[in-house]
Amino acid sequence: MPSRVRRRLPSLSRGPVTAALVFLVALNLRPALTAVGPVLPRIGAELRLGEGAQGLIGSLPLLAFAAVSPLVHRIAARLGADRTVLIALVLLAAGIVVRSATGTPGLWAGTVVVGSAIAIGNVLVPVLVRRDYSGRVSAATGVYSACITLAAALASAAAVPLADALGWRAALGIWALPAGAVAVVWISRCSGAPVDRSREAGDGTAGDAPAVVGSLWRRRQTWLVTAFMGLQSTSFYTTVTWLPTIEAASGQTPAAAGMHLFVFQCVGIASGLAIPSLMRNPSSQVGAALAASLPLFIGLLGLLTAPGAAVVWVAVAGLGSGASLVVALSLIGMRGRSTAETARLSGAAQSAGYLMAALGPVLIGRLAGETGGWTVPLAVMAALALAQSVVAVPAGRP
Repeated sequence: MPSRVRRRLPSLSRGPVTAALVFLVALNLRPALTAVGPVLPRIGAELRLGEGAQGLIGSLPLLAFAAVSPLVHRIAARLGADRTVLIALVLLAAGIVVRSATGTPGLWAGTVVVGSAIAIGNVLVPVLVRRDYSGRVSAATGVYSACITLAAALASAAAVPLADALGWRAALGIWALPAGAVAVVWISRCSGAPVDRSREAGDGTAGDAPAVVGSLWRRRQTWLVTAFMGLQSTSFYTTVTWLPTIEAASGQTPAAAGMHLFVFQCVGIASGLAIPSLMRNPSSQVGAALAASLPLFIGLLGLLTAPGAAVVWVAVAGLGSGASLVVALSLIGMRGRSTAETARLSGAAQSAGYLMAALGPVLIGRLAGETGGWTVPLAVMAALALAQSVVAVPAGRP
């Protein structure tokens, strides 16, 4: 069937209801990660893991992101984006169970599987948003980011109460349930959906020649989008991994530290939904990129210099973190010249960006261990947020 005719036909993966299912996938892309930070001291105590090893638990998913992201567009080109997301959801549920229920080796193996599954979703959800919401990429990305942030915040807040009641393994394992449920629902979206490779992930055919000719890495914008993605990811994952430990060291109870992490992510929902209003100008996203980056720097600097007002600085940093994710994902969607190139750019930017982010939790943990405190690590975190603010200007230019 000619592709022009096929595009006019309704399909299960193009209707408004089934298109909205992508937001259910987004709800599963962070809880398996953000539930770890609040119970990390318990994991370390039970398994006798030092700060460096605990940091590695936070970094392993990011290393998986970096390794898997460049491969996703090839898998999706063969199977279709919708079917590939279904595989990711099944792997995510399985990885969560393995991580929680199979002992110490399973903790490490399951963490890798969880990271690999989320990497697929990270790459393909922006592609599906561009495909199904082509006229409203920034707004749809704001909703998608809000779903990510809301679920991440709920997981952080629930981690300590669940661990108190059920143990840390059950507190982490419970997140297999929503992933499995969404996989069941997602099957209906995949049933009968044609594998339109020229439109979904691209294989270099049917009008996607620009994505094949030349390397994305020869484009300055690829490096800038990747740098912005990497810096905001580094700040986010370092913060959600270590913020509860940092606050516990300053005298906060574990429950209070977990709630502060909840605040950090919840305020990001509002900023993530608001920031697309600053991205309506198609010629420049500099204002939005700066508006997203500076609060993150201010919040981390405040935690360093005035820790007594921790909840205020956590909220300010959260405003920047939530908005930064939307800006980063929107830049990926806007800078791709076709759906196929968007998939490649998403994979490339997220691979390199998350490789960069993977170093954050480990290095911050080592710095804390070597310096005997959190002053130097917080200073480094603030410096990274400042670097993001600097990159925001050229990255936001067309």
